[in-house]
Amino acid sequence: MNETSIPSAQLNGFQDHPLRYELANELHARPFPDLAPPTHAVYLAIKRPEAAASRDRGADRAHLLELLDRFGATHPAPEATHYFGELGRHRIKWECHTEFVTYTIFLDGVEARPFDPASFDVFPADWLDKAPGQRMTSALIRVQRLEGGIETAVEQSKAWFVSESLTISEVLDGDAVVSADFRIDSAGHTRLAVFVRPDVGPRRVGRVVQRLIEIETYKTMSMLGLPRARELSRAMGEIDTRLTELVGRMSDQDVDAEDSLSQLLAIAAELENMMAQSTFRFGATAAYEAIVLQRIAALREQRVQGRVTFEEFMTRRFDPAMRTVKSTEARLKAMAGRALRAGGLLRTRVDVARQAQNQDLLKSMDRRADLQLRLQETVEGLSVVAISYYAVNLTSYVAYPFTETLGLSETVTEAMLTPPVVFLVWLMVRKIRKHVG
Repeated sequence: MNETSIPSAQLNGFQDHPLRYELANELHARPFPDLAPPTHAVYLAIKRPEAAASRDRGADRAHLLELLDRFGATHPAPEATHYFGELGRHRIKWECHTEFVTYTIFLDGVEARPFDPASFDVFPADWLDKAPGQRMTSALIRVQRLEGGIETAVEQSKAWFVSESLTISEVLDGDAVVSADFRIDSAGHTRLAVFVRPDVGPRRVGRVVQRLIEIETYKTMSMLGLPRARELSRAMGEIDTRLTELVGRMSDQDVDAEDSLSQLLAIAAELENMMAQSTFRFGATAAYEAIVLQRIAALREQRVQGRVTFEEFMTRRFDPAMRTVKSTEARLKAMAGRALRAGGLLRTRVDVARQAQNQDLLKSMDRRADLQLRLQETVEGLSVVAISYYAVNLTSYVAYPFTETLGLSETVTEAMLTPPVVFLVWLMVRKIRKHVG
């Protein structure tokens, strides 16, 4: 081998990061399908119940394999989160996301009856019954050539969809016309229509269909934040009333600060628990909303005969729900901050009150110590008298033999000995007290 043909990374001893190829391949893992009109697709998104734990990817994979095995289709890689392959006479695209898993089956041709519910029978009924979750959304997508001009597409869309919710626009610089009403039909599906100009290639058609599917999916997933926001709003209203009353009573000196602080801490704990339970849902809602808006922007819409575009539909119907979620999240954070600030103020008030109590206690201890000292001095005076009494008696016994020779009586001897003995005892006690002090 010529030395110049050896990669420089090998020559220099470089090593690839273990995830280098995996990360690079991830960018190309979800290609757009190639769709040649006329064609149609059926779409299904399955999500585990809110009360369930995070997705069981093993169950999702097993469910996919059961469907593939019915048609003798090849299996995806063991750790794959996406799959595209043949499913009998059709093609299937499977994707496993954080919260949900999606199935899209592409079928050649279009139904004689537009959006025929029978198309969904490509998913076996008994297989659907075993789904590891609940249907989040399902859709029927009809793709046909744009024949007869845009007027024909508009007339057909008006016949297929609810006029009050009809959304129709030209996309991708006029290459296609898309329409929908984002309603669930009697069979339980959302319906989407794509009219493609004859000169548009299969890859571009696949891009349009994929964008519409993503808009429907992420629109539905982002709306999950709205019921949670409404539920929290009711609870937050009651908590807000309690919090306002507590904060209003903080300046009242007759109110027990300790009790108010306990109530504030309980409210703060409730709010923190509500934030912990809603953080993921609100964060996911914001992420899904961003994807919806980005996918709509990627369509590069143009208005058709004054009809409502996808962007306008989302502005009127979708944005208010998203604003409700955002305002609820902001209100929850603001209330949690208020509770913490009020708790901090009350805690300061309690600390000041405790310091005052401690000062009073110290003063009381000083008074007790002073009384104890005075009592001790009194006891010491009495002890001098008692010790002196016994000392005089002992000294008298020693002095009697000598004082008798001098003709002094016992009484005179004790009287003579008492002053010096008392003085000496007093000096001794004083010296002891001074030494100990």
